[in-house]
Amino acid sequence: METLPPEICLKVFCFLDHQHLALAQLVCRKWKFIASDNDLWSNLFKERWGGNHAAFYAPIGSKSWKDVYEVQDRCDRVGVGLKIIREGSDYYLVHQGEIQRHLGSRKNQEHVNGRSSHTFCSENDFIGEGSLIQERSRRGILDKILFFIGDLEVASAGAKRRRPL
Repeated sequence: METLPPEICLKVFCFLDHQHLALAQLVCRKWKFIASDNDLWSNLFKERWGGNHAAFYAPIGSKSWKDVYEVQDRCDRVGVGLKIIREGSDYYLVHQGEIQRHLGSRKNQEHVNGRSSHTFCSENDFIGEGSLIQERSRRGILDKILFFIGDLEVASAGAKRRRPL
């Protein structure tokens, strides 16, 4: 596909669903550019949620149809309320489908007093040499609570769906 003109590649990418289109973006720069085409993602959005939703959720400002698609897909998966979600080893705070904050990830496990304890690492860990230890200890308890809530939310998701109305 390297020798094909971008217009032909775009026609081929029209046959892909959102997951395969996202994977195609990881292949090379040319594919990333072509697979990020606004019309492609607009068509995917309209196919999945219909024209009325597309008119309502049309991107504003610097947002692209891909961004709008990702947010709407996340809303379908986790809901629109305030949630803590886990994707792999990373935890995120999500509100109305938008990721508000990266809470951190489970980097490794340490054994303390014969018990397994998680060490959490967040993007805010690098704040200065003197106050770093104090800040980590303060955030340590909060992070553990947030991660516990996230685990609890993930574990109870199936029970919420099966609850009779």
